[in-house]
Amino acid sequence: MEVTKKDIRALTKEELRAFFVSNGDKAFRGNQVYEWLWNKAAHSFEDMTSISIETRKMLNDNFVINHVKVDHMQRSNDGTIKNAVKLYDGLIVESVLIPAATRTTACVSSQVGCSLDCKFCATARLKRMRNLNPDEIYDQVVAIDNQSRLYYNRPLSNIVFMGMGEPLMNYKNVIKAIDKITSPEGLGMSPRRITVSTSGVPKMIKKLADDEVKFKLAVSLHAALDDVRTSIMPFNEKFPLDDLREALEYWYAKTKSRITYEYVIWKGINDLRKDAEALVRFCRFAPSKVNLIEYNPIGDDQFKQAGNDAISMYQDLLERNGITVTVRRSRGKDIDAACGQLANKS
Repeated sequence: MEVTKKDIRALTKEELRAFFVSNGDKAFRGNQVYEWLWNKAAHSFEDMTSISIETRKMLNDNFVINHVKVDHMQRSNDGTIKNAVKLYDGLIVESVLIPAATRTTACVSSQVGCSLDCKFCATARLKRMRNLNPDEIYDQVVAIDNQSRLYYNRPLSNIVFMGMGEPLMNYKNVIKAIDKITSPEGLGMSPRRITVSTSGVPKMIKKLADDEVKFKLAVSLHAALDDVRTSIMPFNEKFPLDDLREALEYWYAKTKSRITYEYVIWKGINDLRKDAEALVRFCRFAPSKVNLIEYNPIGDDQFKQAGNDAISMYQDLLERNGITVTVRRSRGKDIDAACGQLANKS
């Protein structure tokens, strides 16, 4: 019977050091391998050229590196790149490179499918098959950094957890991945350049605050009236707005970090003045900003982008109440790479 080898990236640096000592080698060899895995993002043991051939063979006999592969890449007319990323078990997730004039943003996935049930999101129609491991999240970032350098001649500058899945339903692995991405021993990125977007899981937002994370928080809100929000995001029945608001107040009290709300305005759903007024009230308890996001159709007639008059009404009301607001145009729509469209069509 074939023995399944352990993925070496599941080991801590201390465990790697102990492995080498138990095999009659020096502990510092574990440091070297750790650097190859996380700082240099080695895909195989053969890549570890500063380590002897005998040691590489020993590693190969004992471990694997379950590296992800970009299985398929599409480029949009606006320069956006969408990747279908194949995982070691053959499952696929999608990640997106979003270029702007002075920066490049990686939009990464945290689950295969999604734990939640937002009706306007294509990913939510895929059942959640599993959580991504920390190294699978990390690999998406490395792949997009490489693409940014290749196609745009600059390194990746920002990361958003807005791809497939609800990041806070894969809390432990997302935090571990961010630790590796921000560590000087990993990619050394600033946590202030990372935004984790959640649909709103109150208990886990409080845990973020307790864990004193340094990255930014965005909330996919879309309605500030419970009945409206439940009609488009049914899980809101379990996590109602009062609970979400209490968790966000706790977040701000602990972190002093302002909250970003992502908000799509749909025709006939949340395009009335009472909806905008409810959003203003929801924004008041802690410093926040609102991104009004263009809707990206997923082939459902229930959801249609509201007209410019509704968007202007929201913008005007928010600004008059001293709330920062931006209107975001979508990128990558022609290749189904825009917000809410990731559904492994490729």
